[in-house]
Amino acid sequence: MQFLHTMVRVSDLDASLRFYCDLLGLKEVRRKENEKGRFTLVFLAAPEDESRSAELKAPELELTWNWDPEAYTGGRSFGHLAYRVDDIYALCERLRQGGVTINRPPRDGHMAFVRSPDGISVELLQKGDALPSREPWASMENIGTW
Repeated sequence: MQFLHTMVRVSDLDASLRFYCDLLGLKEVRRKENEKGRFTLVFLAAPEDESRSAELKAPELELTWNWDPEAYTGGRSFGHLAYRVDDIYALCERLRQGGVTINRPPRDGHMAFVRSPDGISVELLQKGDALPSREPWASMENIGTW
């Protein structure tokens, strides 16, 4: 058995690509448009997974955008996506500067949670040992749910 991808439905493809690619740092590796089915699939890979994605088409995140508007609810029942990151503080700052709410700040230098534009919870985990606790993160409160 091999993990291939996780699919999430998105309501605004541009906003989702800005979140996942521009702010979170994933890379678009391929795209499929289906005019008959009226949907677009966009496959993303973490930078350290790009070569495996090219070879195996895995592990990836599949964004599914249905061209006809639909309301998506219950994102919290999905659980979350998780990514190991090189510098949790730098990434959280980039996300914050991009207008993303840090729902669970990385107070411990190890873990944070944010949400995509469609409410998908994303867990960020520091690669290796936790970074030393520092401000402004150490004293930030949780915001909302994750």
